[in-house]
Amino acid sequence: QVQLVESGGGSVQAGGSLRLSCAASKYTYYMAWFRQAPGKEREGVATIYRGSGFKDYTDSVKGRFTISQDNAKNTMYLQMNSLKPEDTAMYYCAAAVSYGGTWYRPATYNYWGQGTQVTVSS
Repeated sequence: QVQLVESGGGSVQAGGSLRLSCAASKYTYYMAWFRQAPGKEREGVATIYRGSGFKDYTDSVKGRFTISQDNAKNTMYLQMNSLKPEDTAMYYCAAAVSYGGTWYRPATYNYWGQGTQVTVSS
């Protein structure tokens, strides 16, 4: 079992910044951030491969969000800058214990955090 604990959500005005954290109880092969707005499907936001450090982002956040990790702490971060109202959603941390899936598909991941709310006002 892997426990994931997110923190760092909150409410900001458009153009502001937030930093999300996800602490994992043990090492996993790769991790990702997803988000889900009311009435919408869960969307992959960014991923990071723990070993190689490979990163990828969904197009709508490229240039604004940065995913990073601290392997010593088994913690993943998402720095979100230039936030927009359309970034408003519940943000979830996810972890996969094996390779082979498509990073932006929720079914790829074995473990999920409880979610942290991000609200961006215009």
